[in-house]
Amino acid sequence: MLFQPDIERMPLAQLRELQNTRLKHQVAYVYERVPFYKHKFDALGVHPSTFRGLAELTKLGFTKKADFRDNYPFGLFAVPQPEVARLHCSSGTTGKATVVGYTAQDLDIFAEVVARSLAVAGCRPGMKMQNAYGYGLFTGGLGIHYGAEKLGLTVIPVSGGGTDRQLQLLQDFQPEIICATPSYAQVLAEELHRRGIPLDAINLQHAVLGAEPWTDTIRQQVETGLGVRATNIYGLSEIMGPGVAQEDVNERGTGSYIWEDHFYPEIVDKDTGEPVAEGELGVLVFTTLTKQAMPILRYWTNDITNLYYSESRSRTHVKMGPIRGRADDMLIIRGVNFFHTQVEDILQGLDNVSPYYQVVASRRGSMDEVEVSVEISEELMRRLELDTLTETSVQQHECLRTLQGAFAKKIKDNIGLSMNVRLLGFGQLPRSEGGKLSRVQDLRHLA
Repeated sequence: MLFQPDIERMPLAQLRELQNTRLKHQVAYVYERVPFYKHKFDALGVHPSTFRGLAELTKLGFTKKADFRDNYPFGLFAVPQPEVARLHCSSGTTGKATVVGYTAQDLDIFAEVVARSLAVAGCRPGMKMQNAYGYGLFTGGLGIHYGAEKLGLTVIPVSGGGTDRQLQLLQDFQPEIICATPSYAQVLAEELHRRGIPLDAINLQHAVLGAEPWTDTIRQQVETGLGVRATNIYGLSEIMGPGVAQEDVNERGTGSYIWEDHFYPEIVDKDTGEPVAEGELGVLVFTTLTKQAMPILRYWTNDITNLYYSESRSRTHVKMGPIRGRADDMLIIRGVNFFHTQVEDILQGLDNVSPYYQVVASRRGSMDEVEVSVEISEELMRRLELDTLTETSVQQHECLRTLQGAFAKKIKDNIGLSMNVRLLGFGQLPRSEGGKLSRVQDLRHLA
């Protein structure tokens, strides 16, 4: 379904002209209204009167997370406080949150791009949507909520967590759509199975998942466990929130369309900041083209992905590939670049393990080490008649040792690193309680 066909199928030449016009306006707008950008552009020798738009985009430098901290809370805002209709925050790693604001027009656009995204995900007016994203300062809950209403969905605003209530409402209200983080959708699928609730007791058709990187391993578990078609919705608070990009329900696994009329994307080399060729991996950078309250130019997202134009041509907008990880989450182990999502991909092809894992990097002396903890599947525990892994018979121990060796070999063969593999009983690793789930810890700085 095309929510806005004239925009989604806009010829590329016309789209570039629109982007160019909007970019030049944004540069002039922030130069006049945001001291941070005026000082930055003056230092770079950029002036709106001579700026030529997309052709000179790289002259604008980057806006980074530290700039939000340095201008906390409202230093990047371009409108006076009475014109700010809503504030949101994302969690901060240094004690200060990233604060973002929206005018009434910004909120209309926010709802528009989320509605467009939900339509691409297969949602249709009249369907019921259970919203399991957190409401409050996090952009996910309210962002999805108003976009769903704009599309014409009936919203069930459950918020995150409360698994008992989530499952009860899935049975009682019979929604066709669930929106959640991928890790929490895993929990719901697992709990349905554990409690013996048959799929015909619920009515789900679509799962719209985002807010954290995920792979086809999680997709398969969620689709099988909830009886849905699962698609990725991408966004980030600094740019808008959910709805910056969306995967088409009929093109799953081929990337997510970025709504280029509002968000101009680039991919740059993580070390040099220089643009890379179409299709190559690098850091995703976004420029807002229509934001009023807090326009952001060339925001360094830290997300590693690539951009390419789809041959399907169902839409003319560019696609982004899956998020491979974050530039600051990439582990360099003994000279090898490693993202934890690579472990997830390996789990997909391995029997007798659950999709849950945790990666811990540490240092012994001068040598980096990586330990991967993975759960054996509930089915294998039943088959081996195991309650825990602390006391095992010779036969049970041999079976587990074989599984451990197979996983370690797959890691070595596919990633090129030797890693310690630690097997845990099913249910021992952390589960999402509705929010994001951390799957990697780098403890090398403690050595």
